[in-house]
Amino acid sequence: MPSAPELISPRSARVSAARRLAKRNFRGKERLFLAEGPQAVREAAGHRGGTGPTLVELFATLDAAERYADIVGEARDAGARVHLADEDVIADISTTVTPQGLVGICRFLDTPFEEIIEAGPRLVAVLAHVRDPGNAGTVLRCADAAGADAVVLTDASVDVYNPKAVRASVGSLFHLPVAVGVPVADAVAGLKGAGVRVLAADGAGEHDLDDELDRGTMSGPTAWVFGNEAWGLPEETRALADAVVRVPIHGKAESLNLATAAAVCLYASARAQRTRGARP
Repeated sequence: MPSAPELISPRSARVSAARRLAKRNFRGKERLFLAEGPQAVREAAGHRGGTGPTLVELFATLDAAERYADIVGEARDAGARVHLADEDVIADISTTVTPQGLVGICRFLDTPFEEIIEAGPRLVAVLAHVRDPGNAGTVLRCADAAGADAVVLTDASVDVYNPKAVRASVGSLFHLPVAVGVPVADAVAGLKGAGVRVLAADGAGEHDLDDELDRGTMSGPTAWVFGNEAWGLPEETRALADAVVRVPIHGKAESLNLATAAAVCLYASARAQRTRGARP
């Protein structure tokens, strides 16, 4: 291992290129995004997309390269270029207040919506009009934990490659198919055409989640549509769903936040499907 960083100045061309990926227009142009921290970089190093390894470059401080030598080794094995850099370089690239010493550059890995439909999904999370990247990443993580087959972000939702969304997913972005930029009407139509029941999650829904579970209506293929953090789902989106379902509030809380409601809904479906033997 070199005794001194290979990248001395934050003005390096490679550092400048990496820094620009914090902006959505540059991410879209290059079809590259940042993955920060050991967990995200490890998952990226082990992921392969249709065009090859997902992780293409890794910036690491000397301290982080020693502490996470296994991750750096996995990155090299995956064919990524590894740059040893001083802390100023990492701080310049990173979008966090306290960088962890590892920043990876990854290829886009979204899956065409048609491929998700062709795979016959049984549990899908659809993010419609979700604008907060932290919420989007957290819902993706919940979907992954619940065993969902895919996540779909509509064209009105936040960029899933936003650094905050990537961090909030805690590696789950690399675990399951994610489709982006799908008009909500097309997403719902495609899912219904594949035999998936589409449920809109809304605090004012006509149907109660507990009642749906008691009636045994949730054991089949299901997609949950989750709306904007502040104003929920617009009426036109609600009208597209097979049913609008509310999570019951048994205590005095006014409501649940988006990520919590998503976790409750997705796990309810996962449990119903497994209880009925609908999933392995």
